[in-house]
Amino acid sequence: MGKYDKIFQSDDVSQEELSPEEAVAAIAVVTTAADVTLENVDIEMLVDILWGFEVFEQYDDNALSEIISKLISIAETDGLGALFNAASEFLTDELVLDGFAAGVSVLVSEDDIDIPKAKMPLLKQLQSVLEVEDEEANEVIEEVLTAFEEVEEDILGDETTDFAEDLYSSPEGNFTVSIPVTPDAGGKIQTAEGMVSFSDDYGTLLRIDYYLIPPSQRAEIDDSVREQYFESVLLDKYIPQAIVANLSSASVEYTGFLPNEMQGAYFALVNMPGGCTISKQENNGHPQRLDAFRGIIAFQQHDFIYIVTSQRCFFSGETLDSIDTEAETMKANILAFIDTMEFSNI
Repeated sequence: MGKYDKIFQSDDVSQEELSPEEAVAAIAVVTTAADVTLENVDIEMLVDILWGFEVFEQYDDNALSEIISKLISIAETDGLGALFNAASEFLTDELVLDGFAAGVSVLVSEDDIDIPKAKMPLLKQLQSVLEVEDEEANEVIEEVLTAFEEVEEDILGDETTDFAEDLYSSPEGNFTVSIPVTPDAGGKIQTAEGMVSFSDDYGTLLRIDYYLIPPSQRAEIDDSVREQYFESVLLDKYIPQAIVANLSSASVEYTGFLPNEMQGAYFALVNMPGGCTISKQENNGHPQRLDAFRGIIAFQQHDFIYIVTSQRCFFSGETLDSIDTEAETMKANILAFIDTMEFSNI
């Protein structure tokens, strides 16, 4: 019996129906979880990978997160074999190669942009059960690796320019900020529409989300409602969609209004078990993400809402302070970062 026969040769079934697109995503989930527990499946990583597929071009991050969460829930209830059988049942002929490409993509080692030798038996069995010919499989693998290399080159190109300038300027021209990470520490700058994040190999994470306030709402945000408005922005929208949707065990531990900051801002501290952006190596060889706190401050400058996030990872043997102390420390760190931002009234 092969190592992965319990998945790919399983008789388990699920009553859940999948769309063809969900079937593609299911193969990515199954391939990811074949050698790790479902709890260790990185939803954000899967979202980033699947977002690059043409079949998912109409889906935003939240929609993809919901799909992946649904698929993980099926696997938890019915088993990985049942999820794979559902994927096979609902995967259309036109999307078989997309499904195989999704499986290939989650196995790529980003360190050297290649498929690790230890993963080749899994990849070969996936190819076999999807009935992908060797020539087609090799073409798909080459296309996936080329796509990863192009993304890596784009990121490195962006980082070289940004680090050289020491300042990041938003594409909309509404703010600039001092870059808080360095290449020597593995600093990375990632951008998307309405977002920039700075991270490094030591657990630094500073992220800025921003969006233009609709004209119809601008008059509503006066001093009398500012606390309630930003509380709702964080607790009802941002944290559920950007954090809890990707890490269901995350919980809000502390909140508070900051009346003397930015004409009134709102702070929240979120506990994220296994939510740090860096990992430690377990005895079984699998990486395990560290626990972390995320501090978040929402505020308004001119016609934009800003949500600024910082991270504190907890390393082995490290003792947590009280929640109040952790919150105050995180709050101070975020405000110090915000002090490096320059805002424009565009």
